[in-house]
Amino acid sequence: MADMVRAAGLRGFHALVSRLGGDPAALLRRHGLPTTLDDEELLLPVGKLVHLLENSAQVLECPDLGLQLAQAQDISILGPVAVAIQNSPTIGEALQVASRYLFVHNQAMSFTPVFDSLPDTRLVELRYTVEASDLPPARQSFDVMMGGGHRFLSLLGGDHYRLMAAHLPHSPRARPAVYERYFGVKVQFKQANAALIITRDLFDAPLPQANATLRGLATSYLEQNFGKTRKALVPRVRMAVKRALGSPQCSLDRIAELFAMHPRTLQRHLADEGLTFEAIRDTVTKDAALRFLSTSRLPLSQVSTLLGLSEQSALTRSCNRWFGETPSALRRRLAEAKDGNQA
Repeated sequence: MADMVRAAGLRGFHALVSRLGGDPAALLRRHGLPTTLDDEELLLPVGKLVHLLENSAQVLECPDLGLQLAQAQDISILGPVAVAIQNSPTIGEALQVASRYLFVHNQAMSFTPVFDSLPDTRLVELRYTVEASDLPPARQSFDVMMGGGHRFLSLLGGDHYRLMAAHLPHSPRARPAVYERYFGVKVQFKQANAALIITRDLFDAPLPQANATLRGLATSYLEQNFGKTRKALVPRVRMAVKRALGSPQCSLDRIAELFAMHPRTLQRHLADEGLTFEAIRDTVTKDAALRFLSTSRLPLSQVSTLLGLSEQSALTRSCNRWFGETPSALRRRLAEAKDGNQA
């Protein structure tokens, strides 16, 4: 079954497209989507939304469409999740709520705070991912996610929020200056992870307007109505491992904490689905290694670090186990195969 997103994710689309001289109904119809989006609880296939945004940016000749759409939205697009977020006692707890329940708004989108992955321990990554099959490059979708996340934190955190850097996984669709004007900081492109880099002290910042009763009602509603409809645990753990790969967060204890479980409980549930945490982490690491070795010229020492391996020799041992050859030999063979296909 396809991953779905609430129609609220396209709030502002009609007005933006009309302002840019386009026909929003025609664009929505072209991608098999309803031409009116008045019911924000309506569920739309994530793949169609990604295609819609990419095509709209091209047709309208608006490379920063995703950023402009994000600017037109606020945290209320998250529906009941927004109520739980806004009524958390601190921003740190609000981010944990968002990380845990974001699937209610968008089943393919997720983010997680990743600590201790940066040289400066005063900084934290908020990593974003889009997990769905058969998608084009989701550049505009990442711009909406990242731009929306920055805007929501600005509104939520006020003076406590300071964005230090923004990392995007794609090349800039608009001029880099457009991105830097939006985020207010240096934006780095073609990064291994999509992330907003924030200060660790933001997590302790209080939300003075928080109402414990409203938060309790919102989280109870989310659990009662969506707790049993979450995806199976294995793909959710796989996604969490992928986001945390290369950081101290990528451990059984830390991933179990993310799911509010004891490590033994997490292992037991995974065993019920036929896997272990170690097997999932190994597969994710293998897939990431293949991606880095086939699509980048990063030094092997840097690849080892990105994979969370202790040293380059650990990468060599792992590649021999996974692929039957060293990382250098594998990279060379993949490059030769790519050149042969292009000949």
